[in-house]
Amino acid sequence: MNETASKQIIIHISEEQTITELSELVQPFRAEIYLKKVVNGNVIEVNLKSFLGLITLQLKNNDRITVRTIGLDCNEALNKVVEFLT
Repeated sequence: MNETASKQIIIHISEEQTITELSELVQPFRAEIYLKKVVNGNVIEVNLKSFLGLITLQLKNNDRITVRTIGLDCNEALNKVVEFLT
């Protein structure tokens, strides 16, 4: 059975941080990592390892998102993503 972890956060990133950096940060993890956000009334959940998915979310400061991870290193992956986005 796969371990899972999730956390709801509010985005707070600096102007210097890029989605490319976030994409590179998560590549070493074996866990699947998902971000979920409501966009124009629609719930969108994307795989964080998909660069196109990241672009689709259009993340910006004060967005409320849910980070969800599944896999052996899910807690470590969750912590890294939350640290980067907050």
